[in-house]
Amino acid sequence: MFKKSAVKDGTATGQGPDAENCDVGIKIKSKVPGVMITQFIETLPEGTSNPDFIRKPIALTIQQGKFAFFKAIVTGEPKPTVTWSRNNGDVSDTSRYQSQYNSNSDEHTFEMPNVMPDQADTYKCIARNEYGQAIVTVILNVIAVGFKKTVQQEVEAPDGNFKTLLKKRKSKVIPKSKQLEKKDGEIDPKFWELLMSSDKKDYESICLQFGVTNFRWMLKTLTAMKKEREEEQAQFVKSLSNLKHIKVNGDGTASFEIDMDLIDQSSSIFLYKDGEMVPYTKQLGDEMKHGLKIVGKKYIFSLRDLMPDDAGLYQLDVDNVNMFSTEFKIPNVDFLVKIQEVKAIERQDAVFECVLSNPFSKILWFGKNLPLEQGDKHDIQVSEDKLIHRLVVKDCMVVDKGIYSACAGIKSCNAWLVVEADKDAQRGKKTARKTTQAGGSGIDLQKIAQEQQAKLVKDREEIKEQIKAAKEVAAAAPPPPETTKAPEEPKPEMVSEPPAAAVEPPVVEVVRTELGITCGLSDIFALREKPVELSVKMNMDCEGAWFKDGEQLDSGAGVNITKDGNSHKLTIRSSTDDDSGVYRFVSGDQSTQGKVTIGDVPTFDPDDLHKFSKPVIVRVGQNAAFKMPFPPQESLLVSWFKDGNEIKDGGGVKIVREPNHSRLLFRDCLRTDAGEIKIQLKNPFGVVEASSQLIVLDRPGPPGGPVETVETTSSVIEIKWKPPTDDGGSAVTNYIIERQQAGQSLWTKLGDVSADKTTFRDRNVTHGKKYNYHIYAENPEGLSDSLETDDSIMAGILILSGPPGAPKVVSATKTCINLTWTPPEDDRGVPIIGYQLEKRKKDTHQWIALNAVNEPIEDVKYAVKDVTEGAEYEFRVAAINESGSGELSPPSEMVCAKNPNMRPCFKNPEDFIVVRAGNSARVKICYEAEPPPQITWLKDDEPISPWINIINTEGMSQVVIPSSMRSDSGIYTIIAKNSVGEASFDIDVRVTDEPKTPGPVELEQTIHGKVLVSWAPSPDQELDDRLCYMVSQHDSDNRVWRTVADRLFANTYTANNILPGVEYHFRIYARNDMGLSDPSKSPTWGINSNRIPITSNGNNLRELTFERPPSILVPLKVHTPPKGYQVYMTCAVRGCPTPTVSWYLNNICINSDNNYYITNSFGVCSLDILRVRPKDSGEYKVVAVNSFGRAECSTKLIVRD
Repeated sequence: MFKKSAVKDGTATGQGPDAENCDVGIKIKSKVPGVMITQFIETLPEGTSNPDFIRKPIALTIQQGKFAFFKAIVTGEPKPTVTWSRNNGDVSDTSRYQSQYNSNSDEHTFEMPNVMPDQADTYKCIARNEYGQAIVTVILNVIAVGFKKTVQQEVEAPDGNFKTLLKKRKSKVIPKSKQLEKKDGEIDPKFWELLMSSDKKDYESICLQFGVTNFRWMLKTLTAMKKEREEEQAQFVKSLSNLKHIKVNGDGTASFEIDMDLIDQSSSIFLYKDGEMVPYTKQLGDEMKHGLKIVGKKYIFSLRDLMPDDAGLYQLDVDNVNMFSTEFKIPNVDFLVKIQEVKAIERQDAVFECVLSNPFSKILWFGKNLPLEQGDKHDIQVSEDKLIHRLVVKDCMVVDKGIYSACAGIKSCNAWLVVEADKDAQRGKKTARKTTQAGGSGIDLQKIAQEQQAKLVKDREEIKEQIKAAKEVAAAAPPPPETTKAPEEPKPEMVSEPPAAAVEPPVVEVVRTELGITCGLSDIFALREKPVELSVKMNMDCEGAWFKDGEQLDSGAGVNITKDGNSHKLTIRSSTDDDSGVYRFVSGDQSTQGKVTIGDVPTFDPDDLHKFSKPVIVRVGQNAAFKMPFPPQESLLVSWFKDGNEIKDGGGVKIVREPNHSRLLFRDCLRTDAGEIKIQLKNPFGVVEASSQLIVLDRPGPPGGPVETVETTSSVIEIKWKPPTDDGGSAVTNYIIERQQAGQSLWTKLGDVSADKTTFRDRNVTHGKKYNYHIYAENPEGLSDSLETDDSIMAGILILSGPPGAPKVVSATKTCINLTWTPPEDDRGVPIIGYQLEKRKKDTHQWIALNAVNEPIEDVKYAVKDVTEGAEYEFRVAAINESGSGELSPPSEMVCAKNPNMRPCFKNPEDFIVVRAGNSARVKICYEAEPPPQITWLKDDEPISPWINIINTEGMSQVVIPSSMRSDSGIYTIIAKNSVGEASFDIDVRVTDEPKTPGPVELEQTIHGKVLVSWAPSPDQELDDRLCYMVSQHDSDNRVWRTVADRLFANTYTANNILPGVEYHFRIYARNDMGLSDPSKSPTWGINSNRIPITSNGNNLRELTFERPPSILVPLKVHTPPKGYQVYMTCAVRGCPTPTVSWYLNNICINSDNNYYITNSFGVCSLDILRVRPKDSGEYKVVAVNSFGRAECSTKLIVRD
C-alpha cells in the first residue's frame, strides 16, 4: 500500500531541471538503498512503472587531471530520461561534462575528462518519466597534486599557517620528484617503513637490501619508532592484524590485505605508491587499475594489468597515519618456453614445463585460479640452474581438468589440462594408476636452458668489461669537449658573429629578433619502404639546417632537402629501420625537433588467420574459446570485439593477453553471446583485424504470433503462425501442434508439419465446441517454448439456445429461496448442458450471476442461499450449450427472503428424560414457527417453580434445573403460540437414584416341584412407578447364578422344576431407570420347614383338581422407545392345562417372525426386539388358549424418531 505524503525534492527552489513539476507526489521505497522515488499519480496504469535504479553511481575519489566518470542503469516503463546536475555549479559546459548512453549495455555515463579540483561536489542523477522520477546523489572528491595544489594552499592560507587547513602526512616517504640528493650514510625512509610492517624473520634480508649492518642500533631505533607509530594508529583504529604483503595472484592481479577495526567508519583511507597518492575504486568490475574490496574488517587492495612500473613501495594510510607498508618487487624475468596444453587419460600424470629468461628460485603455480603447493597431488620441480620449472599433476581425474597457469613476477602463461576417460577401463571397476606421463613441452628444455645460461654469463662479463673500461676512461681523460654538442645546439655559431651583426642596419636586427617557427616538427610513425616527409614553416625567408641524432644531414643517399620560401622540407624516399631517430631543424636561434619511428602494420600468419576464421560452434551452457597468435611487437594494443562492440574482461568473459598470442574465453555461453567475433591489433603504424563467428546452438524460440484463424467450420479449424525469430542457431526441422478442448485440462498431440509450412488443419473437431492450440518449433537441439492461441477457437459459428421459462418461486425462507423453471422451447439444435442463474436485488440495476458459465446448473431447479434476510429479489435464467450462455428468460416475480407464516411445530423432541438426583436437568426443545411464538412451560399442568431457569433463543427453548431432586419429576409441557396457531408437547422427566435393596425373601412350596418366592417391596417402590424386580437363581448342581425372571412388577415369583435333594438359592434385585440395586438373598431351599406334606389318602387326591381356564396375572405395559433402541415386553399367564400363547401385531400373528425373540418360561411370556424400527409401531396382543377357555391382553408400541 502506498503512503501519501507531500514529497519535496532536496534541491533548492529552482535548482532542479523539473522543479516546477515535482512538488507533490507519493513517496515510494526503492529496493536500491539511497534512491528516492516520487510517484506523480495515485494509481499506475497497467503495464507502466515508476523509474528506478538497477545500478546507481558510486562515490569516487580521484587524482586531479584523471578521467572521472559515473555510471548508472535505470529501469521504468515508459523508458525514463536521465539528466545530471550538481549542487554548487553548472554542468552545461560540454568541454568539461559529457553525458553518454550505451544502448547495448543500457548504461548512462556522466564523464569529466581532465577532472579539476573545482569539480569536486555532490552530483545528482535524475531518472524521470510521465508517472514519476527517481533521484540519487553521489559525491566526487578530487585530489589536487603538483604545482596547482601548492598554489591552492597558498591562496587558502596566505599567512603561511598550513596546519589549520591541511594535515601533513606523517610518513617520511616522499615522491621521487621531491626527493633531495641523498647524503652519504643517510638511510632511505623506505627502510624503516618496511621494517615496521614486517615480521622479525625478514629483518635480516631488509637490512641486507639497504646496506644496514648495525643490527643493535637498528633494533633500538625501530622499537622507539614502533611505539610512536602505535600511539598514532590508536587514534584511528582499535586493532591491526593479519598483515599480508603484496603478491601476484593466479588471475594476473596483485593484492595485499590487512584486518583493520576502524574507530570511525567514515575515516578516509588513502593509498600511496612511492609517496604519491594513487586513486582507487571500491566498485567491483570497474576498469580502474587500483581497487579496494572490504569484507567485514578485512581490507583487500588489488592491482590489475600489471606492468614493470608498478614496482615500488605501497602504503595504506588512515587519514594522515600510516597503517601498513609493503614493497612490490618485479624481477626482470620472462618465459622463453611457456607451458603447453596437456591431454591426459584418467589415472595418468600430467606435466607442465617452462623455461625462464633469468634464474628464479620459485615461481607460482595455479590451477583453476587456486594456488598449488607441493603435496600428494602436485609435485613442483626446479632445475639446478633455476631456469627450468615443472608442475606434475599426479593421478589425473576428470575433476582436474581446467586452466593451469605459471606466474614469474608479473609475467604469466597458462594452458589447458584436458582429462579424457580411459576407454580400455572395465566398466564398474576402478583402474590402476598409470606409470606414464602426458604433456611436456616437446622440445629439449635442457639445451635451451644451457644456451640461456651461457648467454647470461657472457652478458655479465661484457657488463663487467664495460664498467671497468668506463672507470679507466673516466680516471685518465678530461670531460669531452663542447664541440661534440654543436649539432645539438646551434647557438655557438650565432654567437661567433657579433661584429658582423653590429654593422648590419638596424632594420635587419629587428627582423632577426622576430625570427620564429610557425609550424614545427612532431613525432611521427612511418611505414617501412614508404616515403616520409618532414616539413617546417618559418615566419620569414631564412636558411636552416637539418640534423638526425645530432648529425647534420645533406641531400643525397635517399634523403632530399628542399626549401620553398618560408617552407623547409626533408623527404626520405624509401624509409628503412636506419631512418628511425630524432630529427631536428635549426634556423638561427630557433629550433624544432621530432622523433621518426619506422615500422610495419601488425600482421597475422595466413595459416593462423585461416584457422581463426573458422566459426566456433558450441551449445548453450558450454564454454567457447578463441585463440589468435601474432608476432611479438612493442606498443601493440590487442582488442576483442563482438558485433562491433569492444569486449571487456570480467563476468563470464576471460581475456588472456600474451606477447605472442591472445585468448578469448566465453564461459557458460548464452544465445546472446553469438555473433561476429573480431580481434584487432593496433600499433602506431596501423590496425589489422581478423574475424570469426561464434555460433551458440540452443532450442529455438517460440513460433511467431499471434495465431491466426484461417478457417473455422463445423468440421475443420485451420490455423496459421509465423516462424520463430530465433532459430537457436540451427534450422527448424518441423512444428508440433497440441490441442486442448476449452474447459478441460488434457492436451493432446495432433501431429507435426514440416518447417516450410506454417499452417495446420484440424479436422477432428465438434461443432460448437471451443479449442486451444499449442505450437512448438523443433530443431536438432530440442523443442521451443509453446505459442498458445490468445482465445479459444470455436468450430463453426456461435449457436446459442433460446430463453428458458421464467423462474418460479417454490419456497422462500430467510436463508434460502428455492426456484424452478422450464427448459427453453427452442434449443436451436444444440444440446443444453446446463443453466446460468442471475439475481437482482430490489432498487438496484445490477444482475449478479450465481454460477459461472463453465460451472452450469444441470437441473431445472436451484436453491439460492446467497440472500439477505428481509431483502427482495427477482431472478432470471439462461440455457448453456457448447457455444456459451444463450438468451435470458423473463425475470421472476419479486420474492422476499423471509420465513413464511407457519404454525409452531417441534423438531424431534424427546418425551422421556431420566436424571440422577443431585445432577442438573436440562430439557431442550427445538421448534419452527413464523412469526416467532410465545413460549410457556408447565409442570403437571401447573406453572413451573421460579427457581427453575427458562432459556429462550431463536428456534429453541430449554428448561434448566440446577440441582434436581425427586420432587422435580413430573410431566413438563411446552406451549408455543403465535398468530397462526398453537402447539404443545409433554416431556416425562424422571429424577431418581439407584434403587434400594428389596426386603427379606421368603420361600414357600405350594405344590410339588414349584416354590413360591416372595419378598418385601423396596422402599423406592412407592416413589418410582417404573421400578421392577429381577430374580436370579443357582442350585447345588452347577453353582452358576442365572437370571430366571426380569421386569417383574409383582413381589412374588414361582420357581418351577424344583427337584428334591437339591439346594436352591435366590437373589432379588430392584431395577429402575438408573440400574440395579444390591441383591436381597433368600434362605437356602431344601431344608425349608414350610414344605406341604404329601398325603397318602387316595380319595382326597381324586377329589383335588387344578384344571382352570387361562388368566392374565401380569398384563403388558405401553412402550415409547426411540428408534434403534431395544424393547422388552413381558406378561404372566396361568391356566391348566398349560395354555398355548400367541403374539399378534396389528392382529397378525408374529410367532414365526425372526425379527422377534419370543419365549414362554412357565407362564412368563416375553417378546424382545433388539433394534426397534418405525414399522414395529402398533398394537401388540398376547392370546392364551386351553381346553377350558381363552384370555388375552394388549398394549401399544410407539417408536419415536
